[in-house]
Amino acid sequence: MSFHVPEKYRVTTGTMKSTEDYGNNGCFIIDSLRLKKPLKTIASDGLGWEHVSVSVPSSPRTPNWTEMCFIKNLFWDEDDCVMQLHPPESEWINDHPFTLHLWRPIGVDIPRPNTKMV
Repeated sequence: MSFHVPEKYRVTTGTMKSTEDYGNNGCFIIDSLRLKKPLKTIASDGLGWEHVSVSVPSSPRTPNWTEMCFIKNLFWDEDDCVMQLHPPESEWINDHPFTLHLWRPIGVDIPRPNTKMV
């Protein structure tokens, strides 16, 4: 199990710039032939969580399932389990309405239902 950032997509100039010295933290613009439009991602691994936010800066829409799967497999290994959370509405903070998030707790297995149920 491994959380890793795609260094070749790291933003190294402007207000969101970072370097490899930031580790798994930074902004990444994923421009791939497999994607219809570039995706903006912000990754972090603090406070006990690995996290990647995903948006489509060129369109006012949320990322689709295929794009989210692509990002998941870019930042984590294929066999890693990560999740999207739906917290109680009382805890919602929606500063970016077209952004989705992937999460994985560090050092904790995410419980999952039996595969026969999925």
